[in-house]
Amino acid sequence: MPESILEVIALDVVDARAARDGGADRVELVADMSRQGLTPAVETFVQVRQVAGLAVRVMLRSHDGYALSDAPALTRAAAELRDAGADEFVLGFLDAAGAVDVAAVEAVLGAIDGCRWTFHRALDHAADRVAAWEALRGLPGLDFVLTGGGPGGVGAGLATLCAEAGRTPRVLAGGGLRPHHVAPLAEAGVDAFHTGGAVRPDGRWDAPVDAALVRAWRDLLP
Repeated sequence: MPESILEVIALDVVDARAARDGGADRVELVADMSRQGLTPAVETFVQVRQVAGLAVRVMLRSHDGYALSDAPALTRAAAELRDAGADEFVLGFLDAAGAVDVAAVEAVLGAIDGCRWTFHRALDHAADRVAAWEALRGLPGLDFVLTGGGPGGVGAGLATLCAEAGRTPRVLAGGGLRPHHVAPLAEAGVDAFHTGGAVRPDGRWDAPVDAALVRAWRDLLP
């Protein structure tokens, strides 16, 4: 089985350093968590990239929701990030019927040139979860799916996440993840975990990531 992965949401280089010092394997770099995470500035990525030994997955999302409303703008942003050295990404789109918008995904994939990427929690808002998983099979570069098991997050979706353990692409459990969820998820075979607010004092997004809280999560993982 692959080693467990701990991914931490970072908004800036301060967060990324704390994530690294606490033992995270990588960060998901985003902007504006009040809108559930949007594409960060290229300058922010460049600063974060200088944090040695830490993988960085960059969010590609231009607005709230899961539709791709301005493909040219997002593909330009993706290309600029790629030119700046980004080589891992996070993205995912649904169409008006709540199905995976494969055409939109493929439009953005064309700008990231075969890089590895995560399909984010758009899955949890799909109209047909089984069909959504099927649509993701075989998409180039896709190696993780970030999911809370449903729109209510890990607390409500724990049984679904456990049932989906061992899938390809690999399940990355996140969305309201709490320490007591780790043991049942790990027992089921989930080995990749994603956290954000839980590694900040009092869960506040206006507070920086705390390396000690990241270490506490690292120590929980098998």
